[in-house]
Amino acid sequence: MTSGPQSEPHWLSNEEQQTWRAYMHAATLLEDHLDRQLQRDAGMPHAYYALLVLLESAPRRQMRMTELARSAKITRSRLSHAVSRLEGYGWVRREDCPSDRRGQNAVLTDKGYEVLSRSAPGHVEAVRSAVFDQLSAEQITQLGEICSAIAKGLQPECGGADLPWLR
Repeated sequence: MTSGPQSEPHWLSNEEQQTWRAYMHAATLLEDHLDRQLQRDAGMPHAYYALLVLLESAPRRQMRMTELARSAKITRSRLSHAVSRLEGYGWVRREDCPSDRRGQNAVLTDKGYEVLSRSAPGHVEAVRSAVFDQLSAEQITQLGEICSAIAKGLQPECGGADLPWLR
């Protein structure tokens, strides 16, 4: 099987390459920093904390598993594994979805809410000191705009994209 002519990749300019490397360096260090803080102070990885936050902010502290996967931007199998671990800690429970026999809801338990409430101040301080204390007000606005533009480009409105929560 032959394919059409291979076009030369549109290589990154020196400035783009430096920016990309700086972003990857900062993102890796930030995720490690937040993960270590939460492991140390709350005994959980950052990914589990994020799930607890999503459930806490949902109506009745519950969310359909498929919606939780979409909100967390993770695959359904990764979510299922994480929720199983959170169930083992007594922080989350699963319930059948009353509107769809095939669906399940993840529910934040009172124990999970207490863990989240105790963990939140330290986590917020870690985020503030690592990110927002390093930036001017203008840079904070720019960072929000930049992140929104990147996310929008990776989540096409038309659907059909290979997004984690659809796998």
